[in-house]
Amino acid sequence: SKYMVGVGRADITGPAADVNMMGYANPNQISGGLHMRQYSRAFLVQQGGTRVLFVNIDACMGSLLVKLEITLQVLKVLKQRYRGMYNAGNVCISGTHTHSAPAGMHNITDVLFQITSMGYVDETLHAMVEGIVEVKSHMKSLAPGLIMMNKGELLDTNINRSPLAYVNNPTHEKARYKYDVDKQMTLLKFVDQHGNGIGMINWFPVHCTSMNNTNTLISGDNKGYAELLFEEAMHPGSLPGGGRFVAAFAQSNEGDVSPNTRGPHCTDTGLPCGNVESTCDGKVQNCIASGPGKDMFESTKIIGTNQFNKAMELYDSAQVFLSGPVVPVHQYIDMTNPDGSGQLDASATTCKPAMGFSFAAGTTDGPGAFDFKQGDKSGNGFWKVVRNFLHAPSQELKDCHAPKPILLATGEGMNYPYPWQPEVVDTQLFRIGQFLISAVPGEFTTMAGRRLAGAVFSAAEPDVEFESVVAGLSNTYSDYIATFEEYHVQRYEGASTIYGPQTLSAYIQQYKSFTFVPYLLPIVTKPIVVTTRVKCCKLMSFVLPVIFDTTPFGYSIGDVIVDANDSYTQGDTVSVQFYSGNPRNSPTFNMTFLEVQREVDGRWEVVLTDGCWDTKFIWGRSSFMGNVRGISEATIEWDISPTTPPGNYQIHHYGHYKTAFTHKIHPYHGRSRIFQVGPL
Repeated sequence: SKYMVGVGRADITGPAADVNMMGYANPNQISGGLHMRQYSRAFLVQQGGTRVLFVNIDACMGSLLVKLEITLQVLKVLKQRYRGMYNAGNVCISGTHTHSAPAGMHNITDVLFQITSMGYVDETLHAMVEGIVEVKSHMKSLAPGLIMMNKGELLDTNINRSPLAYVNNPTHEKARYKYDVDKQMTLLKFVDQHGNGIGMINWFPVHCTSMNNTNTLISGDNKGYAELLFEEAMHPGSLPGGGRFVAAFAQSNEGDVSPNTRGPHCTDTGLPCGNVESTCDGKVQNCIASGPGKDMFESTKIIGTNQFNKAMELYDSAQVFLSGPVVPVHQYIDMTNPDGSGQLDASATTCKPAMGFSFAAGTTDGPGAFDFKQGDKSGNGFWKVVRNFLHAPSQELKDCHAPKPILLATGEGMNYPYPWQPEVVDTQLFRIGQFLISAVPGEFTTMAGRRLAGAVFSAAEPDVEFESVVAGLSNTYSDYIATFEEYHVQRYEGASTIYGPQTLSAYIQQYKSFTFVPYLLPIVTKPIVVTTRVKCCKLMSFVLPVIFDTTPFGYSIGDVIVDANDSYTQGDTVSVQFYSGNPRNSPTFNMTFLEVQREVDGRWEVVLTDGCWDTKFIWGRSSFMGNVRGISEATIEWDISPTTPPGNYQIHHYGHYKTAFTHKIHPYHGRSRIFQVGPL
């Protein structure tokens, strides 16, 4: 049962200003500061000459750009450093699905998801790739070790946001389950040969949408907070990213799963809005889910804490050791013609990509715009005219996607400046002993994930008692995967199932094929790779560069505008405002925009950075004219916790500014007055 194991973590924080956030597709949700840093957390398992590397990233999803193009650069670097031990088949990149991280990392086949982000964003991609490539720490820690598995039920943490679609599934199938969402957390515990813990990864389905679409601060959301809690618990007193222990809270089949456990209510009346359209007075904008906290920060904290507590319980009680071969299986397939790849039978007929009208309605976690509604099976005459102006779907496409009314025929003629949605997707399965990880390129609903995991489990070796998990949002993003029955309700998830009503059937056949002999036998040491129509062209970006930074006459960048008070007590909030440079001037990963320092025995120690939950780095332009002149301000907030030791403290702000004439970038540093913190 011994493996060679290694864990590692790296900062992948993207641009903290001027960039749209990925997830809600809200053009007004532009990054303007930072609450929690983004990290990549990697878990390496090797047996003999075969290894797998699972990388969990605090980002909305894995993407074609990272895996199919930029990952080729990553793998090139890895091959140079580590002699060809990595390839597209044994590296998995899976997103936590936070909706509060910068966008701009999508491929040439994802125009639809580049519209609100204004195309490709180099700063986002650069930070992400640098963090994923940074595997030196993994290799240094690669040593003999053991892996244990555990699972348990976690309640009061997730609800189904499309229950009227879920109930359309067969009665006999629903009867096998107690809940309309999965409540099981599955965990792997990594220990070294001496039994010392080095890492933990778990899979639990819940959207990272506790932070709503008004948030502009970079955040790992509820899973990011759980990761911070676990790593700090394993190394008390360590700063974020500082301890050796690595804890990842990975995503699973969360397609129809919300963390907003109070459910959707009408914002004007407070009444529930549980109809199939999710509207209040005919508008989706007033039907919003929230809770369990009084605001999005408290809700993030509660849902994150719930996951942390369950994970720690499972970690402490894990006793089932993994034993057996390590096998990666991987294949690119054309989802518009899966049977043409020679792997799937023709019964799972899929379609060219298309989005339904209900896609534009959004969800109760983040409603859409205009007069779109969920559950729309006919469409709207006005929007059909608009659709036809872009591209009118053919009758063949309409018939294939029925009963979905097509709003965007993304796979049929919408190729400017390049394809709007992917046809080729990345499918992958890892075996670690009796543990199977189905890395899927999208968001499977609860029942869709259950069917996939069950199919993989039933098709695997009958003599081995496997545990099967779904790792969502991995490697490629191909939107949602609803069941055939849910698809016919045409809620948001069904309308966003882009390859038609048989999408799930095609994926099930694909992943079942991975489990057939000899793919999961020890003799298989190389992944199966079939590449079809992976294209490459120049990416486009319309995000304007930083021109220059300046201040009003008589001030310098880093000067304090509003200083701290002389004294505070535990429970207060310190707020200090500085003249600042644009955060995009800074290499946002592997740095901090702020420090809280405490005086200890006559010297100053850093006790908090911008990755800590109790701090916020808030950036903005001072005014419209300030925007023109390049004047901006940074506000540093510190919520003083009840456990903060009394004493002298000081706020420090760090950044970089660009000069107006030479356009050179220079570092700067500002600090507040020294202030006292006393007990309540």
